Amino acid sequence: MTFKDLNLIEPIQKALAEEGYETPTPIQSQAIPHALKGRDVLGCAQTGTGKTAAFAVPILQNLHALLPENNRHRKIKTLILTPTRELAIQIGDSFKAYSRHLHVRGTVIFGGVSQKPQETILKKGIDILVATPGRLLDLMGQGIISLADVEIFVLDEADRMLDMGFIHDVRKVIRELPPRRQTLFFSATMPKEIARLASDILTDPVKVAVTPVSSTAEKVEQVVYFVEKKKKKKLLVELLKDPAIVSALVFTRTKHGANRVARDLSRAGVEAMAIHGNKSQTARQKALGSFKEGKIRVLVATDIAARGIDVEELSHVINFDLPNIPETYVHRIGRTGRAGLSGIALSFCDVEEIAYLHDIQKLIGKKVPMNVDHPYHYDPHNPPPLPPKQERPPRRGGNRPGHQQRPGRNQNPRSENPRKQTNTNRPDRSKNTRKPPAEERRNNRRYSGQQRPQKQRNKQNPVPASNGKNDGEDKQWSSIFLKPKSGSKGFVIKSDRYDKPKKKKRKRPPRQGRGKKC
Repeated sequence: MTFKDLNLIEPIQKALAEEGYETPTPIQSQAIPHALKGRDVLGCAQTGTGKTAAFAVPILQNLHALLPENNRHRKIKTLILTPTRELAIQIGDSFKAYSRHLHVRGTVIFGGVSQKPQETILKKGIDILVATPGRLLDLMGQGIISLADVEIFVLDEADRMLDMGFIHDVRKVIRELPPRRQTLFFSATMPKEIARLASDILTDPVKVAVTPVSSTAEKVEQVVYFVEKKKKKKLLVELLKDPAIVSALVFTRTKHGANRVARDLSRAGVEAMAIHGNKSQTARQKALGSFKEGKIRVLVATDIAARGIDVEELSHVINFDLPNIPETYVHRIGRTGRAGLSGIALSFCDVEEIAYLHDIQKLIGKKVPMNVDHPYHYDPHNPPPLPPKQERPPRRGGNRPGHQQRPGRNQNPRSENPRKQTNTNRPDRSKNTRKPPAEERRNNRRYSGQQRPQKQRNKQNPVPASNGKNDGEDKQWSSIFLKPKSGSKGFVIKSDRYDKPKKKKRKRPPRQGRGKKC
């Protein structure tokens, strides 16, 4: 079967021929005829199967018949929703290539960049909109985008939408769509949440399932290297010395890991760049463009950022970290061996990732061959012991540094044995003894080695005697204290306040002889 057998119009066939398309893939040959008839399609296909053309080609042909040639008042007729920016750009490029001989206008919108240029294009009017959920909802909230005239809705990579937490945003967008429309639904896997969403938005769909997710490309050679975690970087640098690795896509599990690997490769003389969600859109496009143009050999990416990366003739995929989800392994190695070409997938497995490897082999139904011809190999049947976990000492006072638990009063912090009392004359403060007052402590320090003078105190009359000069004030002060009762200790304070004679304010004489105040 060729594309001519699918009853495509001449402008689309000409564009496909210019792109080098001759024979449709299984997903294209099954989905295109039903989509041309206006039926809803539920496609289950993994990456690299040609599903972009499976929905782009029938959309362009239906819009060509629907829209007039001189369409001045353009409204959004087709909406394609994708999870990542890279995938949106890739789909936009595909639509641009397939519609080069048609009078169809479209654009791509996504977050991470200024929305002013996107607003300018949207206000001029478009027919096809490729968008990510976040930026689409923002522009809809600002009243810039209206979905009231959408006739074809495409949801691509629905399972990745669920993984990235966009499923609620997708439902918000669907609520704004008109009820009568054609829906094309594509997903690599079909978990319960995705199956429920598909049943809600599809009407009598045609189910197309091509290449189940548990199968890998036949022309992709898979090899696993058993290497300790700390030696993975050395092994990666050693493998990249081979000139046969023309281009390599290295996968890591975390964003910081991608930065570290790219930095270590650059220090070793290997041209590499990292791409992940924390990078700005400009940096991501620059790294991806440099990799596609051949300016760099290695692109280090995370799973989410690599979604939508379509590089022709990618020779190698290297799993620096094995994924903890077996289906992700199939998506990763599907980046190579596309369009009937051969590819090689290399995987590094440390001691902690052996369980991940078993799950992957169980999913794909075969064992991945092992390569032992490298200096960092270890026997998987007798792996090295896991590094011991260092126990942190308990802390006190939150997570602030310097607030560790202090040792006991009689315990030496450097030893578990209790500290011996060396000074026998030193008072034992371990018991609940009365702490000496501050004045007594000062006297002990001042008269060390000498006889400390005793403080003279009249226990019968603690109030100082009157000297006859200020008898009224002494009487006023003496009224604060009461005589001690029998059996009581000390004196009882009658009140914290005392009636001290207030000074009368002196009245200032009136101003005389002064002129008017300016």
